[in-house]
Amino acid sequence: MNREIPVQLARGRRRQRQLLGGSPLSPAEVVERAVALQGQDLPAVLRAIAIRSRPGTTVDDVRQAFDSGYLVRSWPMRGTLFATTPGHLATLLSLTAERTHRATTRRREQLGLDDHTIGRARDLLAEALHERPRTRGEAMELWDTAGIATANGRGYHLLMHLAVDALIHWGRFAETGHQLLELTTTSREADPDAALAQVIRGYVAARGPVTLADLAWWTKLPKTQLRKAAATVEDLMEVSVDGTASWMLADDQEPGHEAHACDPGDDATPQVDLVPGFDEWILGYADRSLVASPEALRALVPGGNGVFRPAVLVDGVVVGTWKPPRKSGGAVLELVEKVNRGTRAKIDVAVEQWPHETRA
Repeated sequence: MNREIPVQLARGRRRQRQLLGGSPLSPAEVVERAVALQGQDLPAVLRAIAIRSRPGTTVDDVRQAFDSGYLVRSWPMRGTLFATTPGHLATLLSLTAERTHRATTRRREQLGLDDHTIGRARDLLAEALHERPRTRGEAMELWDTAGIATANGRGYHLLMHLAVDALIHWGRFAETGHQLLELTTTSREADPDAALAQVIRGYVAARGPVTLADLAWWTKLPKTQLRKAAATVEDLMEVSVDGTASWMLADDQEPGHEAHACDPGDDATPQVDLVPGFDEWILGYADRSLVASPEALRALVPGGNGVFRPAVLVDGVVVGTWKPPRKSGGAVLELVEKVNRGTRAKIDVAVEQWPHETRA
């Protein structure tokens, strides 16, 4: 029988693995450890990396990791943008690119993007990027001038398609704050089985306890393939969380992270965390019931529009949404779960002291 992990303890261990209390790591090390972090919203992912890094890390420090080539942003899985490392990007694309292209075949047909058009777009952009990195606007202008229309989603899909082909990625930042397109040069992983085992271990190490369904959601790879690869990860341990079979690493106390561990809080000492929109604390899992009630999830994604708001966490549970203070006004805080007066005071202080603003 698998070891039973109480729900409260599971949330505490997830928080530790997610580094929500910070860590001794640099921004590049944070992402290397996590394999990839949700990157649909650029300002949000810069903040997500900063809060998981060593004390005092700023959003500008995270941007510097992109400028130095340690971090990149691309579409390695699910047709979704993630921040990752060049090495992990190559590994992930070796596993997912073919499936992503198959899944988007119909969309390419709807957009009129045949092989000839895609080939022309590839050649034009590759030639331009050999000269220097380009902004998205410059790429669109390049294609439009050549007669390859980019309106109505065609340009975005071309960028995604060529990134999945491992031609391009988003890299350094321009002085304007725009992230620039660059050529991808890292070779893909030669051993797909070893690559997948590496991805699975990294996913669990940065998010456990997790389920097979969580992993399948995150990678969009078949469960049979994932289960087979997981069996080769020597330190993967099967546990049960609220009756659900889950995985975590056999040693879930990483050297150097003990000071940042989160034991489940009690009513007297609640642990308050703020996470940006689209954070892995929510989007890293298929089943979010461990950390959010249905009402809280509706508040995070109002109207089910796919836009995830920043979340307020108390002992790992979503209690509401927030926006940081602006020059034109104070913070915006919307709580959907009841908290006591002391906890509310801690939340107010955390929001007022939020340090991670960004120009992006």
